[in-house]
Amino acid sequence: MSTQSIHCLPPVALRLPPGMPETPGCQRRHTLPASEFRCLTPQDAAGVFEIEREAFISVSGVCPLHLDELQRFLTLCPELSLGWFHEGRLVAFIIGSLWDEDRLTPESLLLHRPGGHTAHLHVLAVHRTFRQQGRGSLLLWRYLCHLGGQPAVRRAVLMCEDALVPFYERFGFRPVGPCAVTVGPLAFMELQCSLQGHASLRRYSC
Repeated sequence: MSTQSIHCLPPVALRLPPGMPETPGCQRRHTLPASEFRCLTPQDAAGVFEIEREAFISVSGVCPLHLDELQRFLTLCPELSLGWFHEGRLVAFIIGSLWDEDRLTPESLLLHRPGGHTAHLHVLAVHRTFRQQGRGSLLLWRYLCHLGGQPAVRRAVLMCEDALVPFYERFGFRPVGPCAVTVGPLAFMELQCSLQGHASLRRYSC
């Protein structure tokens, strides 16, 4: 997909998973500046990398994707990304690509396989000044609805540390076992999510 064919997602009211609190922006949308969700482009890569670097280097010392890798994914598959902009400023994002095997492998970290039916979520990050506000939760739910609008994408997969498993389980992800991918001393759990339940929200996607 060329970047010229990417459109912004219209503002809509989404039904959030049970138990997930609404953010202040959802409760008082009419009194706050408009937020914009849209697919990212290679021109957004530098801003994405700045948020990613701060979020991950400070915790694990490792960035999931380097700047050149971000630019490549945003060139090859921008439709599998989603950014949240507040007053024109990028505050949170997800980067994904397509994968065509049952489980993740080291190669899945760097490859986009257009024939695949699995969306591999590489990175979800929120700018430090916007954390602890429910933005990551709302962005992930919006992203899954966006994926539900792409008929070729049948499931989503990601890897995370054990402490984050409960967070992703709230959105329908289920652990399938330890991931074959490790990063230095870090080990991960692999989680998968069927997108069948999100397909009814296709009209909200790009």
